[in-house]
Amino acid sequence: MKRRELLHHLEANACFCARDTGPHSIWKNAKTGEIQAVPRHVELDPFLVRKICRRLAIPDPPSR
Repeated sequence: MKRRELLHHLEANACFCARDTGPHSIWKNAKTGEIQAVPRHVELDPFLVRKICRRLAIPDPPSR
């Protein structure tokens, strides 16, 4: 999955970018307060995408 697609999915599920410096962006779920780092790679592994979503307590993105 492209990083851009993941970021749109995060924003659609009440998450926001808390910090955007260094090799990772730090995203936070506004509802639960969960925090997760998102790497700056163009293409992200599907297992990593699922892990990020689960740590932020949001549903997995739809598969392509």
